[in-house]
Amino acid sequence: MGTNRFYFSTLIILTLLLGYLSYLILRSFLTPIAWAIVLTIVFYPLYIYICRFIKWKALSSVITLLVAVVIIIGPISYLMVALTRELSDFAEYINTEGIEGLKEWLSGPQARWLQERIKSVLNIQELDIAAVITENISRVGKGILANITKGAANVATIFINFLFMIFAMFFMLRDAPDFIRKIRDYMPFSEQQRDRLESQMKDMVVSTIYGGVIVAVVQGTVGGITFAFLGMGSPILLGTAIGLMSFIPGLGAFSVWAPVVVYLFVKKAFVKAVILLFVGTFIISMIDNLLKPIIISGRTKMPTLVIFFSVIGGLKVFGLIGLVLGPLIVAVFISVLEIFRNLEGGLHAEP
Repeated sequence: MGTNRFYFSTLIILTLLLGYLSYLILRSFLTPIAWAIVLTIVFYPLYIYICRFIKWKALSSVITLLVAVVIIIGPISYLMVALTRELSDFAEYINTEGIEGLKEWLSGPQARWLQERIKSVLNIQELDIAAVITENISRVGKGILANITKGAANVATIFINFLFMIFAMFFMLRDAPDFIRKIRDYMPFSEQQRDRLESQMKDMVVSTIYGGVIVAVVQGTVGGITFAFLGMGSPILLGTAIGLMSFIPGLGAFSVWAPVVVYLFVKKAFVKAVILLFVGTFIISMIDNLLKPIIISGRTKMPTLVIFFSVIGGLKVFGLIGLVLGPLIVAVFISVLEIFRNLEGGLHAEP
């Protein structure tokens, strides 16, 4: 008994040590690998369709990669260039005209009355609210410019990570059934439990990736086109913001287009405000209510609160890819937890 206990303890320690060392080795490649996993899931149906006509898996994988690269490098490259330009213009506007306009508004009678009311309610008479607001907005503008400069300096790193991502995608597409089979073999569950976990994971993948990504792209595109039609200064920036915010339940696209509606009303651009209000209410926001039920169609769906914190936490841990990877990891964890819960229930039910 003592020998077996020592053996298992040594095995656990050795496994943890080797796992940690493996993490250190792969840590620099986690971002391109994460992107490769998500994009492989997105383009895998296309790969399966191509395999119907081309039986050679390597060639089918290369063709799928070519389609993915065209889609990624084409529209997304244009989007990134335009987005960088609009972010730069937006940051410069904040640091110049935006700050001056804000100071002028804050010095007006209505803004001063509002500031006094806030000070009275919160009992903070010594605080200069106007100075705090302008200072922080100016800091945001300078931070945007600094990040744009930093991003431009990291073009080589982005290109190298893109190559690693493509390399990983090739093998993930070609060897997906083998990967899944090996993962199943390593799971310490019965065959029935493995099937259940695989089914739940597929449902979660469809819910988090296809449901989230498709809705984000459609909402962002409709929003960007609407802002461009209304002659807004940064339609691509605003459309991208709508797409990103659509991943966050409770806030969603409304948190982007609604403040713009208020801004247009304040600027007395009533026709534009009404048009944006109509499109935002009956088209942009309705896309989420129409598309997600069609895509998910009864599949397992995580509670809204869990999705919210998994998206925010994913962004903090993984960066932009965390919008998808955060909910996906939590979804897999919930699926595994469900297996253990059922396993425990079965053990308690035994005589």
